[in-house]
Amino acid sequence: MAEIEAFDLVVFGGTGDLARRKILPALFKRFCAGQMPSPSRLIGAARSKMSAAEYCDFVRAALREFCDAADGREVDQFLEHIDYVTLDAMGDQGWQKLADKIGTQTVRAFYFSVGPSLFKELAERLHKWELVGPDSRIVVEKPFGRDLETARALNRVLCSHFDESQIYRIDHYLGKETVQNLMAVRFGNMLFEPLWNAQYIDHIQITVAETVGVHGREAYYERAGAMRDMVQNHLMQLLCLIAMEPPAKFEPDAVRDEKLKVIRALDTVEPHHIVRGQYTQADNVPGYREDVGNPRSTTESFVALRCQLSNWRWAGTPFYLRTGKRLKSRDSQITVVFKDAPHSIFGPEAGRHNNELTIQLQPNEGITLDVTIKEPGQGGMRLMDVPLDMSFAEALGPDADAPDAYERLIMDVIRGNQTLFMRDDEVEAAWAWTDPIIKGWQARGDVPKPYDAFDFGPDMAAQLMRRDGREWRGIKA
Repeated sequence: MAEIEAFDLVVFGGTGDLARRKILPALFKRFCAGQMPSPSRLIGAARSKMSAAEYCDFVRAALREFCDAADGREVDQFLEHIDYVTLDAMGDQGWQKLADKIGTQTVRAFYFSVGPSLFKELAERLHKWELVGPDSRIVVEKPFGRDLETARALNRVLCSHFDESQIYRIDHYLGKETVQNLMAVRFGNMLFEPLWNAQYIDHIQITVAETVGVHGREAYYERAGAMRDMVQNHLMQLLCLIAMEPPAKFEPDAVRDEKLKVIRALDTVEPHHIVRGQYTQADNVPGYREDVGNPRSTTESFVALRCQLSNWRWAGTPFYLRTGKRLKSRDSQITVVFKDAPHSIFGPEAGRHNNELTIQLQPNEGITLDVTIKEPGQGGMRLMDVPLDMSFAEALGPDADAPDAYERLIMDVIRGNQTLFMRDDEVEAAWAWTDPIIKGWQARGDVPKPYDAFDFGPDMAAQLMRRDGREWRGIKA
């Protein structure tokens, strides 16, 4: 396990939902793994008026709820590294106290677990109170703007106070163990890389399906929709990793340069290659419009689209992206569908068969390769497809260390490794591709197609594939 230098991590919004659910449990697990050496500290900062002891009680409750950490010696030891300051992001209250609490550690990380409207204020006050040094880093969560114009404005604000090498735009999907393995499978196995192109691959599907609705995020989601919330960032990042050229080295800018080339190679998506949907009431569960309290809402909770890349590796190979709320099951996967053999020696009665590589992101992370074999029994050569299945939990055993995405990403911030974080030009290129799609919907007055909650999405999404003689994989019933 890589050694970690002692650090101070200040979490602005330290009493918020993200801190409670993800940041605090992630840091506790890394503490238990020996990656929070003394005198490292986590300092929560928020408007809530509470003492350090009261914040420790808050942290203890979060650990009990979200990582099953029963009260004990490890929790008590972790809490010794916790401090808190009541702070006003828009004014000067509490900033001197924060300056007094921060130690002499070279590595200082500031996690902006707040809305983007506060980024400028926080950045200015960090510099005003001389809290930023050469090895200081800031972590910012999405949304990175809501269009190209606001993304550029946000980047200008951040880059006016910090060097790009100090800015960590976090996308938790890139921290998932299976997403890491996607790069290992592609670039670490000679078996796949010669076949990873339009000559051998028929198409690629990326699905991120959720059973949850928008409860708790109504105001944000009504402004964003599935396109801004999921496609522009999470699915775009998965597309980049599956389609990118091999970087010269596994280094931050080398990897991000290749991802940027993928985004810039994306063709414009035609309107008939996009399906928007909105879940409706079913099984005593309210529909999207009931959830957000807007009976005329035209915000999409589901998007399916077909896109293509104009480059030598992928010319003519379609990529199908799909994501939605209130679908049949929670199922996120990437499926690489290889082409049929150019000629079947077994005749038409053997049926059509092809190889598929499936990278399961959640749940039950793992990789499956479908291969064609003879169906057991007599009576001729009948073919069937069987999976070569590698579940990470089974293959690596119960003692395998598979950290949560936030564990990995927070430690990468401390190490100063930006490989899994988005660069400013990457964010802006993604918006430059996304904006015309959204503006096209608005200009045409498109209304999302309804679909029943806990179903597979609008019928038109299936038709999108059938027009090409294909069908969706995943979203297991």
